Formats: sequence, C-alpha cells, structure tokens
Amino acid sequence: MGLVAGHPETELIASILAGERDRFHDLIRPYERRIYLTAFSVVKNEAEAEDIVQEAVLRAYRKLASFRGESKFGTWLTAITLNEARLRLRRSKSALTDSLDERTEDGAEVTPAVLTDWREVPLAALERGEIRLLLQEAIASLPETFREVVILRDMEEMNVSETAQALGISISLVKVRLHRARLMLQKILVPKLRAAIKPERRSRWRWPWS
Repeated sequence: MGLVAGHPETELIASILAGERDRFHDLIRPYERRIYLTAFSVVKNEAEAEDIVQEAVLRAYRKLASFRGESKFGTWLTAITLNEARLRLRRSKSALTDSLDERTEDGAEVTPAVLTDWREVPLAALERGEIRLLLQEAIASLPETFREVVILRDMEEMNVSETAQALGISISLVKVRLHRARLMLQKILVPKLRAAIKPERRSRWRWPWS
C-alpha cells in the first residue's frame, strides 16, 4: 500500500516535499502528544522526552521523502520516536535489562491471573488528581516492553496493527504484552485505589478495557 492520492496528509506531504517547508508543523501537530508520551514511556524523564521528540521530528523531516505510506504517517513517526528513545536509553546505559524471551512470549498460552474483585474500583477516587498521578506512576513502573504497548494502545488509542508496526513486533505479541500489562496495572492500582477513599463512597466501576 502506497500513499493515497487525495488524502489530506498525502497532499500535505507532497506540498512539503515540493518546497512548502513551513507546512511540516501542520503535518506533525496532531501527533505531538502521542510521540511525547511514547518517548516518555521509554526514558521516564520529561526533559529527555522533549529532546527525543525534537530529534525524532527532525529525523522525520529529513527522511520524509522516504515515506511511502506502507503505514500511516502517525505510525511511522511513532516508530521513529521509539527508535530515537531506545537509542538514547542505550547510550545513557540507564535502562533496566528486560529478560523476556520473545519467542516464548509470542507463542505462549495466556492464562489470566486470578483477580476475584479487581473491578471494585472507587469511582469517586478516579475524579481526584492524586489518582491520575497513581496511574502515571503505575504505568511508569512497568517494564519498558509493557509500558510502550500500554501507552500506544490504551492512552493513544492506536489499533493493534498500528501498534505492531510502531513497535516492530507481531500483532499476536502486541496482544500478549497488552494483556499482561493490564494485569500488572490492575494488581498495582486496585489496592491503592481502594485505600484512596472511604469504603462507603466506593462505587462499582469497570476498567475501560474490561
């Protein structure tokens, strides 16, 4: 699949390549939040994430002529951002090693953990700023491979195919990682959310992905 004639992004890219360079920001503007969160999901540092975004955007600009539309532009830009973030992390030697066996993970049979009452989450607590912080901290605590997929699928709402393309992994592996990541988040968050408000104020609430 190549660039789709008549598509707004296709026309925008064509105009940029034809010399209207100032339109590049119009092209990337819809994806600025996504790529920042993507970078932050890897390095977990705001300043580093901002630097990575700048580098990724510059790289995308320089490589724009090579974009052929095999994926969406946003997916392509996200993949560039991920690669830049991973490179930055390797250079700083600050990453925690992840010993996941990709082959086993891709073909493994997934058995959900036993969480008998994880849906009993206090609704009122979700309306408080401290809960947003708890969620951010919980996501930040996930291993990198799981953190990335949660950011792209659950926060940026990329579909499974787009997420797989951005991460350079299979669709089945996206599904496995996302399932495991969500279970991790449930285990981390449910006790904290229950403790966040008084028991009498609890309301039944379902996770958006349940």
